[in-house]
Amino acid sequence: MSYSILTPRNVALIALSGLLSIILAFVITVIITNQPTIEAVIALPVFWNTFAVNLLIGVSLTLFIAENGWGALRILLTVLLALLIGFVIMVIISKDPVNAYRALLTGPLTRINRWGNWIEDALSLTLVGLAISIVFRARLFSLGAEGQIYLGASAAGLVALNVRDLPVGLLIPLAVTAACLVGFLWGLLPGALRAYLDANELVSTLMLNEIATRIYSLILASIKPASAGYMVSATFAADAVFPRIITGTRLSTAILFVIVAVILTWVFIQRTPFGYQIRMIGANPNFARYGGINTRRTIMLTMAVSGIVAGLVGAYLALSVNQKLILGISGGLAFEGIVVALLARNNVLAVPAMALLYAYLRAGAVIMQSEANVSLEIVRVIQAIIILLVTADAVINFMRVRRPTTPSNPPPRVTQAGQEPSVTL
Repeated sequence: MSYSILTPRNVALIALSGLLSIILAFVITVIITNQPTIEAVIALPVFWNTFAVNLLIGVSLTLFIAENGWGALRILLTVLLALLIGFVIMVIISKDPVNAYRALLTGPLTRINRWGNWIEDALSLTLVGLAISIVFRARLFSLGAEGQIYLGASAAGLVALNVRDLPVGLLIPLAVTAACLVGFLWGLLPGALRAYLDANELVSTLMLNEIATRIYSLILASIKPASAGYMVSATFAADAVFPRIITGTRLSTAILFVIVAVILTWVFIQRTPFGYQIRMIGANPNFARYGGINTRRTIMLTMAVSGIVAGLVGAYLALSVNQKLILGISGGLAFEGIVVALLARNNVLAVPAMALLYAYLRAGAVIMQSEANVSLEIVRVIQAIIILLVTADAVINFMRVRRPTTPSNPPPRVTQAGQEPSVTL
């Protein structure tokens, strides 16, 4: 592949993608603002911020297509097939399946607060998908992101509640750094167990998740205000939270941190020596070992680096979404991130688009439950179907690679020296 991107063809594709992204952003903005005229939409105080966020949706889709090529069509067809199977199930269990599916597929764009919930969830899933993709690239199956989210949230929350007298603009970076550091250290534990004791990372991370959630609950119980009627911390001070940018939603300037996280993760995986080591271990551990890569150290640090991004998820939930610590702050978000990583095929630049897609289904499920009286568990069914279809596709590709090939014209066999080879027809 050529490294020159300024060819006429690439310039035309970039220009076309940019134009389509702008059109898509404007259309979504018009739909969710629900104004009678275009002039009224543009006159809204939140127009430019809303349009900028929607523009990122178009950019995410462009990156997804560029990263997967024709594979993007196969992934989208997988999702459409899962939705079709889900609709068949809906016909069986619902009295009004059409109205229920209409709420599922169009609900997140009917109001700006619903749109905000969609984007807010997509940002969380993007970060979790990045964390999961890092360990998946090394052919590890770690589920430790859930515990790292809880500990990252607690670290960020404790900094926000207890650190004072810092210059403006330093408290939030300090809280985010604390969350990432705790996530890194917690990720080292299962990484070391897997690398040096050959412990199953699936079992160890699940057990450590339980410990992490208990630690979080103890911390929350110790800092709960006496006047609070349930398990919750005090609301963080204004200088300790990300400022909200769109009225009627919980979207904040934390979106910039998510963008930076995507870029840095891509650079880390694709453009650094350690990222190369991760990819080599994922491709062939024995080859990586014979090539001089310290596989034990790489495995341990891979799970720790994944913990950095997972800790950032906790900071985002604490400092941006809730702006305080609440019980069950993650709500199993890490397990949803597995679906995002699978759909993105562990391609970092494809993660935001798949997070937007999956978050759209999650947001639509809540609306479907309230408007059509259908349980949101139907989305769980769709999720399971997606996983099965993606897994089946991976198995087929694996078998295709492993299948021995028989040459169409085998070389002639010589039975004795000086004799003509015998040919079997």
